[in-house]
Amino acid sequence: MKSIQVKDVKIEWLGHSGFLITSQDGKRIAIDPFNINSGIDPVDMILITHPHYDHCSIKDIQLLVKEGTSVVVPIGAQSKINKIEGINIQLSQVGLKMKVQGINIYPFPAYNIDKEFHPKEEDWMGYMLKLNDVIIYHSGDTDNIPEMNNLVYIAQEGEEVVLLLPVSGVYVMNAKEAVSVAEIIKPALAIPMHYGSVAGTEADAKKFVELCKEKGIRAEILEKLNG
Repeated sequence: MKSIQVKDVKIEWLGHSGFLITSQDGKRIAIDPFNINSGIDPVDMILITHPHYDHCSIKDIQLLVKEGTSVVVPIGAQSKINKIEGINIQLSQVGLKMKVQGINIYPFPAYNIDKEFHPKEEDWMGYMLKLNDVIIYHSGDTDNIPEMNNLVYIAQEGEEVVLLLPVSGVYVMNAKEAVSVAEIIKPALAIPMHYGSVAGTEADAKKFVELCKEKGIRAEILEKLNG
């Protein structure tokens, strides 16, 4: 499957933890682009979850920006982004709601519990985007953290949630742990990420999908977007 639509919101996978989301009004939003294929058209907004090279890749960001592109970054990634000209930098902070180009964005905590790769004190994040009645939650690099228990009522009546969850293990949660997050939130759709390059394989993604379906949760694997 090359792309998927949820209530007129189009979702495409850029590889690893990268996604391209096209809103109902045609706004193009990229999250954590890394090793993307060339030839993809520029975007209106880029969200960066944390400064690690496979999430805050200057080379990939430069492939997607145009004059006036909004780049939303945590404070710890600002120094890397400053070297890119012509963009509108917006600093994000965990727990602080933002509105960028008319889109409501909520930076949510992302950290490791039993690993040291993503310390809680760094205040790195995932992002929730509200696109009319569709909520996209890109969890960033994280484990199944206690704060996720508060997301059981993330959607109001008539809204649908799309979860983008890491499944590789090693640096983040594994497939089984990601399914436990999906069980809490009960999304309309769950899509695996963080596999196929730095860590994890397609087998991890397939395991996630299979386990989700056993729990009655719709989950799909996307093919990497070509330019």
